[in-house]
Amino acid sequence: MPRFSVIVPAYKVQAYLQEGLDSVLSQSYPDLELIAVDDASPDACGRIIDEYAARDPRVTPVHLAHNAGLGPARNAGLARATGDYLVFLDGDDTLAPGALQAIADRLKATGSPDVLVYDYARTFWTGETTRNRLAHRLREDGPASFRLADRPALLGMLMVVWNKTYRREFVEREGLTFPPGFYEDTPWTYPALLAAESVAVLDRVCVHYRQRRTGSILTTSSRRHLDIFDQYDRVFAYLGTRPELDRWRAVVHRRMAEHFCALYADPRRLPRAARPEFFRRAAALLRRYRVPVRSDAQPVSLSRTDRLRHTLMRLGVRRAYGLASALRATALRLGRGARGAWRGLRESALRCHYRIQRLLPLRPDLAVFSAYWHGGYACNPAAIEAKLRELVPGTRTAWICDPAHAATLPKETAALRPGSAAYWTALARATYLVTNVNFERALVKRPGQILVQTQHGTPLKRVGLDLQDRPAATPTTDFAGLLRGADQWDYLLSANRHSTLVWEKALPSSYTTLEYGYPRNDVFHRAGPAEVLDLRERLGIPAGSTAVLYAPTHRDYRRSRPEHLDFERVLRDLGPRFTILVRTHLTYADAPPSWERHPRLLDVSGHPSVEELCLASDALVTDYSSLMFDYAALDRPIVIHADDWEAYEASRGTYFDLRAFPPGAIARTEDELVDIFATGHWRGSRSAQLRAAFRARFSTHDDGHAAERVVRHVFLNDPTPHPPVTPLEARHPTPAAPALVPTSPLWP
Repeated sequence: MPRFSVIVPAYKVQAYLQEGLDSVLSQSYPDLELIAVDDASPDACGRIIDEYAARDPRVTPVHLAHNAGLGPARNAGLARATGDYLVFLDGDDTLAPGALQAIADRLKATGSPDVLVYDYARTFWTGETTRNRLAHRLREDGPASFRLADRPALLGMLMVVWNKTYRREFVEREGLTFPPGFYEDTPWTYPALLAAESVAVLDRVCVHYRQRRTGSILTTSSRRHLDIFDQYDRVFAYLGTRPELDRWRAVVHRRMAEHFCALYADPRRLPRAARPEFFRRAAALLRRYRVPVRSDAQPVSLSRTDRLRHTLMRLGVRRAYGLASALRATALRLGRGARGAWRGLRESALRCHYRIQRLLPLRPDLAVFSAYWHGGYACNPAAIEAKLRELVPGTRTAWICDPAHAATLPKETAALRPGSAAYWTALARATYLVTNVNFERALVKRPGQILVQTQHGTPLKRVGLDLQDRPAATPTTDFAGLLRGADQWDYLLSANRHSTLVWEKALPSSYTTLEYGYPRNDVFHRAGPAEVLDLRERLGIPAGSTAVLYAPTHRDYRRSRPEHLDFERVLRDLGPRFTILVRTHLTYADAPPSWERHPRLLDVSGHPSVEELCLASDALVTDYSSLMFDYAALDRPIVIHADDWEAYEASRGTYFDLRAFPPGAIARTEDELVDIFATGHWRGSRSAQLRAAFRARFSTHDDGHAAERVVRHVFLNDPTPHPPVTPLEARHPTPAAPALVPTSPLWP
């Protein structure tokens, strides 16, 4: 009995079917059967299915004698399924790499629920890929599995069969099958979610939903769209046999009304002659299944506009409905127009102000800095700014940041609010511009202006043009825009030769690369013992405790914060000698922590300086974060927790296999991670050897003088790297706390 039965119906999808079948059979989780159903397709689908079945025993071909439609084709696959769980995939869609492994892992972690809901991304014929806009509803916070009543918002997700996996025993017990006709998913998905005793979610894109240029069958004009009424009749007939689900009738009624209104509003679907009949039948169903609100009913939230639309459709007043829709559209246009007019006036005034400022002379003593998309005083720009004020006292500095971060700036540095007149004045008049991300795209770089791009990490994961074949992993597909930005750089700061080669290939342009090390790491060689002890005290690290900084990176294939560790269990197994500092990635800054409070678990996500956290800690645990390259400059133990390497590599891609060249011990599971610390392997001789090799490759220039080299080259026009780089063997980075308090009886 395989773990998964993947059912793929096929009809007139010969151009896409092979890609879909390959996406299933190439999954890293091989315990599956693939049931491919040829729905009497007139093209080559049947032959393609037979070819796959001939070379892979996991493929079961099914050929229907007559074209029956998507629902009956899926039923034919269901009849042959033997797997624990059912997965449905349309013939022109694909499974994401690593999807079945992620689904299997989540099923295990959530106790084998009846239904697991996962995410999808729309893949357009232009090459653009966009994730489901309701992905936030799949956050893996709270109980591992639940009843639908605990998360009713799942009923607002796309009601299709292929974004869920179903326990086959549950499907057979409930007698779920697909009806004929359009919208065949509706009488399956509502009963499945409503009847499930346990539901779970997986916050990961598992399906790529192809958006074909010619559109899907549901966007073609046809009277078959009237099948929707039979499908909702079936849903309410099911509810009629299950009195315990009566409290859901109002919610399903609302969703039905929304579905009817959306279909009626789409000019591509209903033939003009069928529109009066559709409205009449929609009104009849809305009246037939309307029920009084029960005291135990699931709450129904409707805006005034939606309530009016639903009421007018239920009453069958088609002309009034059309008038209300027209008035609403007009009001929206007017509202947007008024707001847009004000914004337009302000932006026009600022653009004019910027043009005028660009006509004025540059200020040779003005340098403008920014970091992390209008964030506070941090990273390489902050280290360069501080060294600039030290070595070139007459220079005036300004920092672009949102008002919330202004308090992080030194008193000598002026704050610039993004979008303000002062902001545009500074961009127009400053001779020096320094950032670790990008400046405003409207920036017009003037002759004589010098732009320094510092970057904010040594690249392990793919960047720039190397993401062209991975559109889901990049926030923009505007690679031409990225290159236009790179064309403005005069200098690109690099920490090591690896970074130099990656950046010059991934973002090629005529800038000069300064392979000087990362200024933000200078503090690792300049901080004193008293500063380390003071940092630990301010963070609340108990005296004598081993402080482990846990700092994972973000995942491109999921939106919510991944929870890779059971902190309570890890701290229990390691004992009272250890304290964990949790530093979540800034991508998840708005997500509340999901872990329970613990006296030896410190959430340091909001701490303004990650460098201070590194100094205060005794070891780093990370996955694929560039922080490992910076931490290596401290010459302190690093442990890699790579529990989803295959998925990460498939979604984002890396420049080398971290498992083959790690900076220390590597754990693939939580048990291995605990064992590494419990046995002392984290700071053993083998870990030290791995770290030494890693430092020799990536810490070549981080000697405490990187900022000075940058300032002397860029601001003092001294092209000779000065001071020269200190050899690795001659460096003495700030020691960890154990070396500062060697007599502590609590120290392990």
